[in-house]
Amino acid sequence: MDGINTSFMIICTLLVLLMTPALAVFYSGMVRTQDSLSVLMNCLVMFGVISIQWVLLGYTLAFGGDIGSGLLGGWEHLGASNLEGNNANGIPNSLFMTFQMMFAIIAAAIFTGSFVGRIRFGVLIVFALIWTTLVYDPLAHWIWSENGWLLKGGSLDFAGGGVVHISAGVAGLVGALFLGKRKQMTGIFPHSLPYSFLGAMLLFVGWLGFNAGSAGAVDAIAVNAFITTCLCTASGVLSWIALEWIKYSKPTLLGAITGAVAGLVAITPAAGYVSPLSSVLIGILASPICFLALGYLKSKLKYDDSLDAFGLHGIGGIWGGIATGLFASSSINEAATGAGTLGEGLFISGSPDLLLEQIFAIFVCAGLSGFVSFVTFWLISLFTPLRVSEKSELEGLDISIHGEEAYRI
Repeated sequence: MDGINTSFMIICTLLVLLMTPALAVFYSGMVRTQDSLSVLMNCLVMFGVISIQWVLLGYTLAFGGDIGSGLLGGWEHLGASNLEGNNANGIPNSLFMTFQMMFAIIAAAIFTGSFVGRIRFGVLIVFALIWTTLVYDPLAHWIWSENGWLLKGGSLDFAGGGVVHISAGVAGLVGALFLGKRKQMTGIFPHSLPYSFLGAMLLFVGWLGFNAGSAGAVDAIAVNAFITTCLCTASGVLSWIALEWIKYSKPTLLGAITGAVAGLVAITPAAGYVSPLSSVLIGILASPICFLALGYLKSKLKYDDSLDAFGLHGIGGIWGGIATGLFASSSINEAATGAGTLGEGLFISGSPDLLLEQIFAIFVCAGLSGFVSFVTFWLISLFTPLRVSEKSELEGLDISIHGEEAYRI
């Protein structure tokens, strides 16, 4: 065991764990008072069910020995078995399993934001379990396992732009289309922006472990991921504020924290491959891309993605994957972009090979998540309604489902 690397990964695992309650707080502040507890509960139950799924089945499907030419992991780690010893970086295999478990949890928590105020609690749990098993686990194997076919093809996803954000965002979009719009669409405003601000800042802190920890050891790549995450987030904040200032003459706190999340999502696949200067440009462009998705795409397609999981995580993840194909540099990560690989990004080397592979991987992540999400929601709908009753929806899910109130005044 390498004591330094192991200590580093324990801290990063704690930081990624922080992201789930942070996301819950971020989401909760942006909904009606009557739904604020249900949002917290949805994220907390993802921690419960996905943790058990990951230990029993998910980890071995994602990181077990390969079966089917890079399509799925083997069964040797079923029930978290055969995890003795340490990996090449001197980190206990059981700790690596736990670190990766936190990623699976936050991926499921992300799409809960698309269904706020109308999905039945049991339906959400069943969908999350099926989606994690059939979408997240295979994608993690394809892109992060040393035997994964996308990784062997040269695709780069440092910390989960495709595995986590694109897949979760697309699941949110499909679910929002299946569920339909909320009954009460007018007069819905964030009930506590300070609450959402706190959640966003805690997300930012957790995300530093999310990205830096994906290096798997204390090295220059981890340091670069930490720095690029900070800079891209800062650029996203300023870029979103500038857009609001120009269009509405009023820069808002909600816009600023939304820009922060856009920057965080965009840098996730690129953090260990691009330079600090490139990360600034990625963040500057992330906000207008997501801004247009939230403003134009959402109104054009007329879907009700309650908390914009697709507009921020789906679209932001797509931009991050493309940006990796544009800005990846061998001066930052020789192992991923040097000899024997597809090479550097288009703007660094002039070669389109990596960019084309990144675009292909984006379609794979979105396609798998979209197809499985559609089939899963359709099958569930054959046995039970997906939505709560209109009375429960208007009353709020806190009382109608959980029998609690967030505030008593």
